[in-house]
Amino acid sequence: MRGVRAIFGVKPKAYEHGPKCTWPKIFAAKRQEFNPAGTGGRGSDQSREGRDNEDMSATGGSRADEGVRPTGQGQALPDGRGSDQNRARKQAVFVPRTKRARRGSGLLAVLWLSAALAAIAFSLSVTVRGEIERTSTEVDGLRCGYLASAGIERAAMELLWSATAAEGKLIPRGSTFVDYVFPSGNVRVDIIPETAKLDVNKTSVEDLAKLVMALGVDPGRAEEIATAIGDWRQPGSSLSDGYYSGVGSSFHPSHASFREIEELLLVRGVTPDIFYGTYVPAAGGALVAAIGQAGSRLARRSGLIDCLSVYGTTGAVDVNTADPAVLAAIGVPLYSAQAIAAQRANAPFSNANLGELIGSGGAGAGRMRTEGNSMVTFRATARLRLADGKLSDLRRTSAALVKYMAAGSEVPYHVLRWYDTAWSD
Repeated sequence: MRGVRAIFGVKPKAYEHGPKCTWPKIFAAKRQEFNPAGTGGRGSDQSREGRDNEDMSATGGSRADEGVRPTGQGQALPDGRGSDQNRARKQAVFVPRTKRARRGSGLLAVLWLSAALAAIAFSLSVTVRGEIERTSTEVDGLRCGYLASAGIERAAMELLWSATAAEGKLIPRGSTFVDYVFPSGNVRVDIIPETAKLDVNKTSVEDLAKLVMALGVDPGRAEEIATAIGDWRQPGSSLSDGYYSGVGSSFHPSHASFREIEELLLVRGVTPDIFYGTYVPAAGGALVAAIGQAGSRLARRSGLIDCLSVYGTTGAVDVNTADPAVLAAIGVPLYSAQAIAAQRANAPFSNANLGELIGSGGAGAGRMRTEGNSMVTFRATARLRLADGKLSDLRRTSAALVKYMAAGSEVPYHVLRWYDTAWSD
Protein backbone atom coordinates (compact mmCIF):
# COMPACT_ATOMS: atom_id res chain seq x y z
CA MET A 1 0.00 0.00 0.00
CA ARG A 2 2.85 2.40 0.78
CA GLY A 3 4.34 1.71 -2.63
CA VAL A 4 1.09 2.63 -4.30
CA ARG A 5 0.92 5.90 -2.24
CA ALA A 6 4.49 6.73 -3.17
CA ILE A 7 3.85 6.36 -6.90
CA PHE A 8 0.28 7.61 -7.40
CA GLY A 9 -0.50 9.36 -4.15
CA VAL A 10 -3.66 7.24 -3.80
CA LYS A 11 -5.04 6.15 -0.48
CA PRO A 12 -5.19 2.37 0.19
CA LYS A 13 -8.98 2.59 0.38
CA ALA A 14 -9.04 2.62 -3.40
CA TYR A 15 -8.46 -1.15 -3.26
CA GLU A 16 -11.56 -1.71 -1.21
CA HIS A 17 -13.86 -0.89 -4.13
CA GLY A 18 -14.10 -4.52 -5.08
CA PRO A 19 -13.04 -6.69 -8.04
CA LYS A 20 -14.24 -4.04 -10.55
CA CYS A 21 -11.69 -1.49 -9.39
CA THR A 22 -9.20 -0.57 -12.14
CA TRP A 23 -6.40 0.60 -9.83
CA PRO A 24 -4.64 -2.79 -9.71
CA LYS A 25 -4.45 -2.84 -13.52
CA ILE A 26 -3.05 0.70 -13.66
CA PHE A 27 -0.57 -0.12 -10.92
CA ALA A 28 0.70 -3.21 -12.79
CA ALA A 29 1.30 -1.19 -15.99
CA LYS A 30 3.10 1.64 -14.13
CA ARG A 31 5.28 -0.82 -12.26
CA GLN A 32 6.50 -2.30 -15.53
CA GLU A 33 7.12 1.23 -16.89
CA PHE A 34 9.15 2.66 -13.99
CA ASN A 35 10.77 -0.52 -12.62
CA PRO A 36 11.67 -2.97 -15.36
CA ALA A 37 12.49 -6.50 -14.18
CA GLY A 38 16.13 -7.08 -13.24
CA THR A 39 17.01 -3.34 -12.77
CA GLY A 40 16.38 -3.00 -9.13
CA GLY A 41 12.75 -2.25 -9.69
CA ARG A 42 9.91 -2.97 -7.39
CA GLY A 43 9.94 -6.64 -8.13
CA SER A 44 13.67 -7.12 -7.34
CA ASP A 45 15.31 -8.08 -4.08
CA GLN A 46 17.14 -4.71 -3.91
CA SER A 47 13.84 -2.87 -4.15
CA ARG A 48 12.36 -4.96 -1.40
CA GLU A 49 15.38 -4.26 0.84
CA GLY A 50 15.18 -0.54 0.13
CA ARG A 51 11.51 -0.43 0.97
CA ASP A 52 12.14 -2.24 4.21
CA ASN A 53 14.80 0.29 5.22
CA GLU A 54 12.57 3.19 4.19
CA ASP A 55 9.76 1.82 6.29
CA MET A 56 12.05 1.45 9.28
CA SER A 57 13.35 5.01 8.90
CA ALA A 58 9.81 6.37 8.61
CA THR A 59 8.79 4.74 11.83
CA GLY A 60 11.82 6.09 13.67
CA GLY A 61 13.42 2.77 14.34
CA SER A 62 15.53 0.12 12.77
CA ARG A 63 15.58 -3.62 12.62
CA ALA A 64 18.48 -3.58 14.99
CA ASP A 65 16.19 -1.82 17.51
CA GLU A 66 13.64 -4.55 17.04
CA GLY A 67 16.23 -7.27 17.58
CA VAL A 68 15.97 -8.43 14.00
CA ARG A 69 18.90 -8.40 11.67
CA PRO A 70 18.15 -6.79 8.26
CA THR A 71 17.83 -9.27 5.53
CA GLY A 72 19.26 -9.08 2.10
CA GLN A 73 19.09 -11.26 -0.98
CA GLY A 74 19.01 -14.96 -0.05
CA GLN A 75 18.47 -14.26 3.65
CA ALA A 76 15.39 -15.38 5.59
CA LEU A 77 13.45 -13.96 8.46
CA PRO A 78 13.50 -15.70 11.83
CA ASP A 79 10.02 -17.15 11.19
CA GLY A 80 11.21 -18.69 7.92
CA ARG A 81 9.56 -16.25 5.55
CA GLY A 82 11.53 -15.37 2.47
CA SER A 83 13.67 -18.49 2.53
CA ASP A 84 14.22 -20.57 -0.61
CA GLN A 85 12.76 -23.64 1.13
CA ASN A 86 9.55 -21.78 1.97
CA ARG A 87 9.22 -20.48 -1.57
CA ALA A 88 9.80 -23.97 -2.98
CA ARG A 89 7.17 -25.43 -0.64
CA LYS A 90 4.63 -22.83 -1.74
CA GLN A 91 5.34 -23.56 -5.39
CA ALA A 92 4.97 -27.35 -4.79
CA VAL A 93 1.68 -27.02 -2.93
CA PHE A 94 0.07 -24.70 -5.43
CA VAL A 95 -1.89 -26.52 -8.16
CA PRO A 96 -3.51 -24.60 -11.02
CA ARG A 97 -7.29 -24.56 -11.07
CA THR A 98 -7.47 -26.35 -14.43
CA LYS A 99 -5.45 -29.28 -13.13
CA ARG A 100 -7.62 -29.57 -10.01
CA ALA A 101 -10.78 -29.65 -12.17
CA ARG A 102 -9.24 -32.28 -14.42
CA ARG A 103 -8.35 -34.40 -11.41
CA GLY A 104 -11.98 -34.22 -10.10
CA SER A 105 -13.51 -35.28 -13.42
CA GLY A 106 -11.26 -38.33 -13.51
CA LEU A 107 -12.41 -39.32 -10.03
CA LEU A 108 -16.06 -39.02 -11.07
CA ALA A 109 -15.39 -41.15 -14.15
CA VAL A 110 -13.83 -43.86 -11.97
CA LEU A 111 -16.82 -43.80 -9.59
CA TRP A 112 -19.35 -44.11 -12.45
CA LEU A 113 -17.34 -46.96 -13.98
CA SER A 114 -17.24 -48.76 -10.64
CA ALA A 115 -21.01 -48.38 -10.24
CA ALA A 116 -21.61 -49.74 -13.76
CA LEU A 117 -19.38 -52.75 -13.15
CA ALA A 118 -21.14 -53.43 -9.83
CA ALA A 119 -24.55 -53.34 -11.55
CA ILE A 120 -23.33 -55.73 -14.26
CA ALA A 121 -21.93 -58.10 -11.63
CA PHE A 122 -25.18 -58.03 -9.65
CA SER A 123 -27.27 -58.72 -12.75
CA LEU A 124 -25.00 -61.59 -13.74
CA SER A 125 -25.19 -63.14 -10.27
CA VAL A 126 -29.01 -62.97 -10.28
CA THR A 127 -29.14 -64.59 -13.71
CA VAL A 128 -26.76 -67.37 -12.71
CA ARG A 129 -28.70 -68.04 -9.52
CA GLY A 130 -31.98 -68.24 -11.44
CA GLU A 131 -30.49 -70.64 -13.96
CA ILE A 132 -29.13 -72.84 -11.17
CA GLU A 133 -32.54 -73.00 -9.47
CA ARG A 134 -34.30 -73.72 -12.77
CA THR A 135 -31.86 -76.51 -13.58
CA SER A 136 -32.28 -77.96 -10.09
CA THR A 137 -36.07 -77.96 -10.52
CA GLU A 138 -35.75 -79.66 -13.91
CA VAL A 139 -33.51 -82.34 -12.43
CA ASP A 140 -35.94 -82.93 -9.54
CA GLY A 141 -38.82 -83.16 -12.01
CA LEU A 142 -36.92 -85.75 -14.04
CA ARG A 143 -36.18 -87.78 -10.92
CA CYS A 144 -39.85 -87.55 -9.92
CA GLY A 145 -40.86 -88.83 -13.35
CA TYR A 146 -38.63 -91.88 -13.04
CA LEU A 147 -39.92 -92.48 -9.52
CA ALA A 148 -43.53 -92.44 -10.77
CA SER A 149 -42.60 -94.82 -13.59
CA ALA A 150 -41.04 -97.19 -11.06
CA GLY A 151 -44.28 -97.12 -9.04
CA ILE A 152 -46.35 -98.02 -12.12
CA GLU A 153 -44.06 -100.90 -13.05
CA ARG A 154 -44.08 -102.29 -9.52
CA ALA A 155 -47.85 -101.98 -9.12
CA ALA A 156 -48.48 -103.71 -12.47
CA MET A 157 -46.27 -106.64 -11.50
CA GLU A 158 -47.61 -106.94 -7.94
CA LEU A 159 -51.21 -106.89 -9.20
CA LEU A 160 -50.35 -109.77 -11.52
CA TRP A 161 -48.78 -111.74 -8.67
CA SER A 162 -51.76 -111.01 -6.41
CA ALA A 163 -54.21 -112.30 -9.05
CA THR A 164 -52.35 -115.58 -9.52
CA ALA A 165 -51.15 -116.25 -5.94
CA ALA A 166 -53.44 -118.11 -3.58
CA GLU A 167 -51.89 -116.58 -0.46
CA GLY A 168 -49.69 -113.64 0.45
CA LYS A 169 -51.30 -111.16 -1.93
CA LEU A 170 -49.20 -108.03 -2.21
CA ILE A 171 -52.21 -105.95 -3.26
CA PRO A 172 -55.42 -106.89 -1.42
CA ARG A 173 -58.43 -107.69 -3.53
CA GLY A 174 -60.60 -104.70 -4.29
CA SER A 175 -57.88 -102.14 -3.49
CA THR A 176 -58.16 -98.87 -5.31
CA PHE A 177 -54.65 -97.61 -4.52
CA VAL A 178 -51.32 -98.71 -3.10
CA ASP A 179 -48.52 -96.69 -1.45
CA TYR A 180 -44.82 -97.33 -1.95
CA VAL A 181 -41.93 -95.95 0.08
CA PHE A 182 -38.64 -95.78 -1.80
CA PRO A 183 -35.31 -94.47 -0.50
CA SER A 184 -35.59 -91.51 -2.88
CA GLY A 185 -39.28 -90.70 -2.25
CA ASN A 186 -42.88 -91.87 -1.88
CA VAL A 187 -45.31 -92.95 -4.59
CA ARG A 188 -49.08 -93.43 -4.50
CA VAL A 189 -50.49 -95.52 -7.33
CA ASP A 190 -54.23 -95.35 -8.09
CA ILE A 191 -55.68 -98.55 -9.61
CA ILE A 192 -58.55 -97.68 -11.96
CA PRO A 193 -60.10 -100.55 -13.96
CA GLU A 194 -61.59 -99.66 -17.33
CA THR A 195 -64.96 -100.84 -16.05
CA ALA A 196 -65.05 -97.59 -14.06
CA LYS A 197 -65.59 -95.76 -17.38
CA LEU A 198 -68.24 -95.84 -20.07
CA ASP A 199 -67.52 -96.94 -23.62
CA VAL A 200 -67.41 -93.76 -25.73
CA ASN A 201 -68.31 -95.72 -28.88
CA LYS A 202 -71.36 -97.56 -27.52
CA THR A 203 -72.87 -95.39 -24.79
CA SER A 204 -76.20 -93.91 -25.85
CA VAL A 205 -76.58 -90.21 -26.60
CA GLU A 206 -78.98 -89.88 -23.66
CA ASP A 207 -76.43 -91.26 -21.21
CA LEU A 208 -73.75 -89.05 -22.73
CA ALA A 209 -75.95 -85.99 -22.20
CA LYS A 210 -76.54 -86.93 -18.54
CA LEU A 211 -72.82 -87.46 -18.09
CA VAL A 212 -71.89 -84.04 -19.53
CA MET A 213 -74.55 -82.35 -17.36
CA ALA A 214 -73.12 -84.12 -14.29
CA LEU A 215 -69.76 -82.54 -15.15
CA GLY A 216 -71.27 -79.08 -14.62
CA VAL A 217 -72.22 -78.15 -18.19
CA ASP A 218 -75.59 -76.47 -18.73
CA PRO A 219 -78.30 -78.77 -20.22
CA GLY A 220 -78.50 -77.04 -23.63
CA ARG A 221 -74.80 -77.26 -24.26
CA ALA A 222 -74.65 -80.80 -22.85
CA GLU A 223 -77.25 -81.93 -25.38
CA GLU A 224 -75.27 -80.30 -28.17
CA ILE A 225 -72.02 -82.04 -27.14
CA ALA A 226 -73.71 -85.45 -26.79
CA THR A 227 -75.29 -85.08 -30.23
CA ALA A 228 -71.92 -84.08 -31.76
CA ILE A 229 -70.25 -87.16 -30.22
CA GLY A 230 -72.97 -89.40 -31.64
CA ASP A 231 -72.61 -87.78 -35.08
CA TRP A 232 -68.81 -88.20 -35.07
CA ARG A 233 -69.01 -91.97 -34.52
CA GLN A 234 -72.08 -92.61 -36.71
CA PRO A 235 -71.21 -94.00 -40.19
CA GLY A 236 -72.77 -92.05 -43.07
CA SER A 237 -73.94 -89.16 -40.90
CA SER A 238 -73.44 -85.61 -42.11
CA LEU A 239 -75.29 -83.70 -39.43
CA SER A 240 -72.32 -81.54 -38.36
CA ASP A 241 -70.14 -81.62 -41.48
CA GLY A 242 -71.18 -78.09 -42.42
CA TYR A 243 -70.05 -76.77 -39.04
CA TYR A 244 -66.54 -78.23 -39.32
CA SER A 245 -66.16 -76.93 -42.88
CA GLY A 246 -67.32 -73.47 -41.84
CA VAL A 247 -64.79 -73.11 -39.02
CA GLY A 248 -61.95 -74.24 -41.27
CA SER A 249 -61.10 -77.33 -39.22
CA SER A 250 -58.41 -79.62 -40.64
CA PHE A 251 -60.01 -82.64 -38.98
CA HIS A 252 -63.50 -83.56 -40.12
CA PRO A 253 -65.67 -86.25 -38.53
CA SER A 254 -64.43 -89.72 -39.40
CA HIS A 255 -67.95 -91.17 -38.94
CA ALA A 256 -66.35 -94.21 -37.38
CA SER A 257 -65.51 -95.44 -33.90
CA PHE A 258 -63.13 -93.38 -31.78
CA ARG A 259 -59.69 -94.96 -31.78
CA GLU A 260 -58.27 -92.71 -29.04
CA ILE A 261 -60.15 -90.88 -26.34
CA GLU A 262 -58.21 -87.68 -27.16
CA GLU A 263 -60.22 -87.43 -30.40
CA LEU A 264 -63.00 -85.93 -28.31
CA LEU A 265 -61.04 -82.65 -28.31
CA LEU A 266 -61.95 -82.33 -32.02
CA VAL A 267 -65.67 -82.71 -31.39
CA ARG A 268 -67.88 -79.64 -31.55
CA GLY A 269 -68.37 -77.98 -28.17
CA VAL A 270 -65.69 -79.98 -26.28
CA THR A 271 -63.13 -77.68 -24.62
CA PRO A 272 -59.98 -78.62 -22.67
CA ASP A 273 -61.77 -77.81 -19.39
CA ILE A 274 -64.58 -80.20 -20.25
CA PHE A 275 -62.23 -82.89 -21.47
CA TYR A 276 -59.47 -82.76 -18.82
CA GLY A 277 -61.47 -81.29 -15.97
CA THR A 278 -60.77 -78.25 -13.82
CA TYR A 279 -61.05 -76.85 -10.29
CA VAL A 280 -64.08 -74.89 -9.13
CA PRO A 281 -65.15 -73.33 -5.79
CA ALA A 282 -66.47 -76.01 -3.48
CA ALA A 283 -69.52 -73.89 -2.65
CA GLY A 284 -70.65 -73.80 -6.27
CA GLY A 285 -73.87 -75.69 -5.68
CA ALA A 286 -75.18 -79.16 -4.98
CA LEU A 287 -74.10 -80.48 -8.37
CA VAL A 288 -70.51 -79.35 -7.90
CA ALA A 289 -70.42 -80.72 -4.36
CA ALA A 290 -71.67 -84.06 -5.59
CA ILE A 291 -68.81 -84.51 -8.02
CA GLY A 292 -66.10 -82.61 -6.11
CA GLN A 293 -64.42 -82.76 -2.73
CA ALA A 294 -66.66 -81.64 0.09
CA GLY A 295 -65.18 -79.52 2.86
CA SER A 296 -62.46 -77.83 0.78
CA ARG A 297 -62.26 -74.38 -0.75
CA LEU A 298 -61.68 -75.84 -4.23
CA ALA A 299 -63.19 -78.97 -5.64
CA ARG A 300 -61.84 -81.00 -8.52
CA ARG A 301 -64.37 -81.24 -11.33
CA SER A 302 -63.73 -84.34 -13.40
CA GLY A 303 -63.52 -84.35 -17.17
CA LEU A 304 -64.56 -86.61 -19.98
CA ILE A 305 -61.19 -88.37 -19.87
CA ASP A 306 -62.06 -89.60 -16.36
CA CYS A 307 -65.45 -90.95 -17.40
CA LEU A 308 -65.11 -92.25 -20.97
CA SER A 309 -62.75 -94.70 -22.65
CA VAL A 310 -62.45 -96.61 -25.90
CA TYR A 311 -62.11 -99.73 -23.70
CA GLY A 312 -64.90 -98.81 -21.28
CA THR A 313 -67.85 -100.86 -20.18
CA THR A 314 -71.24 -101.08 -21.81
CA GLY A 315 -72.85 -102.71 -18.79
CA ALA A 316 -72.26 -102.38 -15.05
CA VAL A 317 -69.57 -100.04 -13.73
CA ASP A 318 -67.15 -100.59 -10.87
CA VAL A 319 -68.72 -98.87 -7.87
CA ASN A 320 -65.38 -98.50 -6.03
CA THR A 321 -63.55 -96.54 -8.72
CA ALA A 322 -66.23 -95.02 -10.96
CA ASP A 323 -66.39 -91.24 -10.97
CA PRO A 324 -69.54 -89.81 -9.31
CA ALA A 325 -70.47 -88.30 -12.70
CA VAL A 326 -70.46 -91.82 -14.21
CA LEU A 327 -72.76 -93.02 -11.44
CA ALA A 328 -75.07 -90.10 -12.20
CA ALA A 329 -74.99 -90.96 -15.92
CA ILE A 330 -76.21 -94.53 -15.31
CA GLY A 331 -79.14 -93.31 -13.23
CA VAL A 332 -77.86 -93.08 -9.64
CA PRO A 333 -79.26 -89.95 -7.89
CA LEU A 334 -76.77 -87.22 -7.11
CA TYR A 335 -77.13 -87.52 -3.32
CA SER A 336 -76.60 -91.27 -3.56
CA ALA A 337 -73.50 -90.82 -5.75
CA GLN A 338 -72.10 -88.42 -3.17
CA ALA A 339 -72.78 -90.87 -0.33
CA ILE A 340 -71.15 -93.71 -2.27
CA ALA A 341 -68.03 -91.63 -2.92
CA ALA A 342 -67.75 -90.72 0.78
CA GLN A 343 -68.28 -94.29 1.98
CA ARG A 344 -65.82 -95.98 -0.37
CA ALA A 345 -63.11 -93.52 0.72
CA ASN A 346 -63.09 -95.30 4.11
CA ALA A 347 -63.30 -98.87 2.80
CA PRO A 348 -64.03 -100.33 -0.64
CA PHE A 349 -67.32 -102.09 -1.31
CA SER A 350 -67.41 -105.86 -1.73
CA ASN A 351 -69.94 -108.22 -3.22
CA ALA A 352 -71.23 -108.87 0.29
CA ASN A 353 -72.23 -105.28 1.07
CA LEU A 354 -73.05 -104.25 -2.48
CA GLY A 355 -76.67 -105.15 -1.81
CA GLU A 356 -76.93 -102.24 0.61
CA LEU A 357 -76.65 -99.87 -2.35
CA ILE A 358 -79.40 -101.49 -4.36
CA GLY A 359 -82.13 -99.72 -2.41
CA SER A 360 -80.57 -96.28 -2.80
CA GLY A 361 -79.19 -96.74 -6.28
CA GLY A 362 -82.38 -95.81 -8.05
CA ALA A 363 -82.51 -96.65 -11.74
CA GLY A 364 -78.77 -97.37 -11.79
CA ALA A 365 -78.82 -99.97 -9.03
CA GLY A 366 -78.61 -102.84 -11.52
CA ARG A 367 -75.64 -101.29 -13.30
CA MET A 368 -73.13 -101.37 -10.42
CA ARG A 369 -70.54 -104.05 -9.71
CA THR A 370 -67.23 -104.53 -7.87
CA GLU A 371 -63.78 -105.08 -9.34
CA GLY A 372 -62.96 -104.73 -12.99
CA ASN A 373 -61.82 -106.55 -16.05
CA SER A 374 -58.43 -107.35 -17.53
CA MET A 375 -57.63 -103.72 -18.43
CA VAL A 376 -56.43 -101.34 -15.72
CA THR A 377 -55.13 -97.77 -15.64
CA PHE A 378 -52.32 -97.15 -13.15
CA ARG A 379 -51.90 -93.51 -12.16
CA ALA A 380 -48.81 -92.82 -10.02
CA THR A 381 -48.00 -89.58 -8.16
CA ALA A 382 -44.42 -89.29 -6.87
CA ARG A 383 -42.79 -86.96 -4.36
CA LEU A 384 -39.03 -86.77 -3.81
CA ARG A 385 -37.41 -87.11 -0.41
CA LEU A 386 -35.13 -84.22 0.56
CA ALA A 387 -31.80 -84.44 2.39
CA ASP A 388 -33.49 -83.68 5.72
CA GLY A 389 -35.94 -86.57 5.27
CA LYS A 390 -38.96 -84.42 4.41
CA LEU A 391 -40.94 -84.80 1.20
CA SER A 392 -40.57 -82.19 -1.50
CA ASP A 393 -43.48 -80.05 -2.64
CA LEU A 394 -42.66 -81.01 -6.22
CA ARG A 395 -44.97 -83.70 -7.60
CA ARG A 396 -45.02 -85.62 -10.84
CA THR A 397 -47.89 -87.81 -12.05
CA SER A 398 -47.68 -90.43 -14.78
CA ALA A 399 -50.21 -93.00 -15.94
CA ALA A 400 -50.33 -96.17 -18.02
CA LEU A 401 -53.12 -98.28 -19.49
CA VAL A 402 -52.22 -101.96 -19.03
CA LYS A 403 -53.94 -105.01 -20.52
CA TYR A 404 -53.38 -108.33 -18.73
CA MET A 405 -53.19 -111.37 -20.95
CA ALA A 406 -54.63 -114.81 -20.33
CA ALA A 407 -52.80 -117.27 -18.10
CA GLY A 408 -50.01 -119.07 -19.91
CA SER A 409 -49.31 -116.26 -22.38
CA GLU A 410 -45.74 -115.59 -23.31
CA VAL A 411 -46.09 -111.94 -22.23
CA PRO A 412 -48.14 -111.49 -19.03
CA TYR A 413 -49.34 -107.97 -19.88
CA HIS A 414 -49.08 -105.21 -22.48
CA VAL A 415 -48.81 -101.47 -21.92
CA LEU A 416 -51.32 -99.97 -24.37
CA ARG A 417 -50.89 -96.29 -23.50
CA TRP A 418 -48.36 -94.33 -21.48
CA TYR A 419 -48.92 -90.79 -20.18
CA ASP A 420 -45.84 -88.94 -18.92
CA THR A 421 -48.11 -86.24 -17.51
CA ALA A 422 -51.53 -86.98 -16.04
CA TRP A 423 -54.08 -85.43 -13.68
CA SER A 424 -53.62 -86.06 -9.99
CA ASP A 425 -55.93 -85.30 -7.08
